[in-house]
Amino acid sequence: MTPGARFQEAVALLEAIASSDRPADGTVSAFVRARRYMGAKDRRAVTTLAWGVLRHRARLTWHVEARRGTPTPRTLALASLLLVDGQAPAAVRALFDARGRTPHEPPPLSSAEGALIDALAGRTLADPAQPLAVRLEIPAWLPDRLAPVWGDDTEAELAALLPEAPLDLRVNTLKADRDTAVAALAAEGIATIPGTLSPWALRAEGRPNVAASAAFQQGLVEVQDEGSQLIALLTEAGPGMAVLDLCAGAGGKTLALAAAMENKGTLVATDVSAGRLERARTRLHRAGVHNVTRRVLDAETGRWLKRRKGSFDRVLVDAPCSGTGTWRRNPDARWRLTPAQVESLCAEQAGVLARAADLVRPGGRLVYATCSLLPEENEGQITAFLAAHPDYRPHPAPDGQPWHRFTPARHGTDGFFVAVLDRIVP
Repeated sequence: MTPGARFQEAVALLEAIASSDRPADGTVSAFVRARRYMGAKDRRAVTTLAWGVLRHRARLTWHVEARRGTPTPRTLALASLLLVDGQAPAAVRALFDARGRTPHEPPPLSSAEGALIDALAGRTLADPAQPLAVRLEIPAWLPDRLAPVWGDDTEAELAALLPEAPLDLRVNTLKADRDTAVAALAAEGIATIPGTLSPWALRAEGRPNVAASAAFQQGLVEVQDEGSQLIALLTEAGPGMAVLDLCAGAGGKTLALAAAMENKGTLVATDVSAGRLERARTRLHRAGVHNVTRRVLDAETGRWLKRRKGSFDRVLVDAPCSGTGTWRRNPDARWRLTPAQVESLCAEQAGVLARAADLVRPGGRLVYATCSLLPEENEGQITAFLAAHPDYRPHPAPDGQPWHRFTPARHGTDGFFVAVLDRIVP
């Protein structure tokens, strides 16, 4: 494909993302699968430009509007080539020289687009005139929500959500120790360094295709952010315990819990989505896990759980949440979230917590976790829960706080909140 054709495909991809309710990564995967004529280099160029626009959308939009342009997928892609990639105006104009001589070429530049290219020449993405929310690529309503948590560090914490997230792996201790996994990956040209917080963590250098490696396919490692691994560690599940992963999803934390339990004991993974649990089945098989029972959270499972009140040593609630802590990985999600959605999620979280409370045995632990930065989804939920459940008390973090908070700025992880709650023995 020519550079112009790649540009046109990137614009088409951005249009597909804008018109879909799906997360961008799912739309990107479907888009690429449907275009078998694109080679590996073409796919990389197309998706890199599209992700660049999504990651810098607010600042690119600001620049286009400041030059009296209309922000569309095409004008934002043009602005990204100039402001993010640093291409010269002549190189950008050259993308449109084919004039339809080959398939998939972009339509010629309009006079307004040509003027936009000229107006952006020599400029940089950052501009002192940009408002705070534009500089930080966040909805304007968000900073005030986070200021009570971070105070003077709010801007630095939000700025840490801008760069692309690193690729973290979790060593599956059912099949390998960390040194063995490092050596197996290195033999396939994948360089890693040990994590600093989780004893299971490895951080890959660059963006290797780990899923194609023998180490991954044989179940030695799984892709999992180091902060997510810490949630499983803080659950402190051990061999022989009865453990419930109440919102298991596709099983990332279930896998980590099973490894911590050494495949001994009972681990039940439930979720409202049968599809997510089915994806977990493949991962569990690859990892060599055999102490997990998967159950869809339907009416039958609800009755089954009622019969097991007070029977679990550990209950993990990895609650449905806004996902604000994962915006490094999901930049499009910044613009899908609304205050009304947060309010709805908070109601759902409170309901899941209340359901989980009865399932923990006296002397056991309830672990509540989100990948959210918002206090109403985190300490607000725990404060309300403890007020309504006097038979629970916080298990303090090492720094004496009643909960744990991990952020990209402070820990190099995605943003996570974890509260470990002990159920008091009567």
